[in-house]
Amino acid sequence: MNNSVRGQPHIAVLVFDGVRALDVTGPLEVFDVARALGFRYSFGLYSTTDATTIRCASGLIVEAAPASTLAPEVDTLLVPGSESLITDGVPWHLIRTIRSFAARARRVASVCAGSFALASAGVLDGKRATTHWRHLDSFAARHPSVIVDRESVYTRDGDVWTSAGVAAGIDLALALVCDDHGAAVAQEISKDLVVFGRRMEGHPQISVAARTPRPKHPEIDRLLETVNVDPAGHYELDTVAAQLGISPRHLTRLFKAQMGMTLRQYVHEVRMENAVALVLAGESFRAAARRSGLHYGASVRDHLGMRRARLLADSVGAEPISVHAG
Repeated sequence: MNNSVRGQPHIAVLVFDGVRALDVTGPLEVFDVARALGFRYSFGLYSTTDATTIRCASGLIVEAAPASTLAPEVDTLLVPGSESLITDGVPWHLIRTIRSFAARARRVASVCAGSFALASAGVLDGKRATTHWRHLDSFAARHPSVIVDRESVYTRDGDVWTSAGVAAGIDLALALVCDDHGAAVAQEISKDLVVFGRRMEGHPQISVAARTPRPKHPEIDRLLETVNVDPAGHYELDTVAAQLGISPRHLTRLFKAQMGMTLRQYVHEVRMENAVALVLAGESFRAAARRSGLHYGASVRDHLGMRRARLLADSVGAEPISVHAG
């Protein structure tokens, strides 16, 4: 297979036994919709061994061409993940194939634990990268030369892209299309795929709602749903307590027992997360803060500044410092 078909940029996906199916199919669906919209992409699956039948971790069987049939240059080299890359290590045939094509590809990308393969091949040396949140500590320990971004759903460092687990591969592929053809095209694809919201670089891997415990109390559960849907709403303790028909003191104790934080803290975290998402999507700090229920755009700017400072500190081994991001 040539690196392009009639001038179309070719996406080469490396596959191997035990690969996670959605790491492969999620990004390909994005490029397939882009192609249906009239944008010129071609893509194929390539085995890193001589096998042409690949069994995914889920049992799904896919057909692949041997990587030896791939032209020396490809547009995008995509490496999906597998639990076996963590438990058993990265096989030499995958490392060899990555090294054969990465330097000549226009860009290289990984999904989930595929970052372990890129790092083992030396592609991520000195670069910023991420992986599935469950494997961040292991990734950092095994590959100290990589600057690990522990927060973002995907990262870009030059022509190398990495993403967090599974569904984040869709976000990554949308970002690749956005890089090629603009945000409007990526947004149209996300609508076609019924993606709830296109996550940008810098979005957290896990939302506030997902990383906090689910409350057992039904009234608290409904309150959280309201805050998550409408972060700019009014959630003063006295008002909320009156709506629930309990005293403010009882609400404080109940919320802290159920959630491990105060109502005020939870509301602030949700508002900040929403504001950061709006800034990453192009809103001004002031507008993002106002739409999220925060008083000052500077607080959002400072929050993003601290995240950048933590990443900088990780890259030089220093303690985080406070900076103001413009």
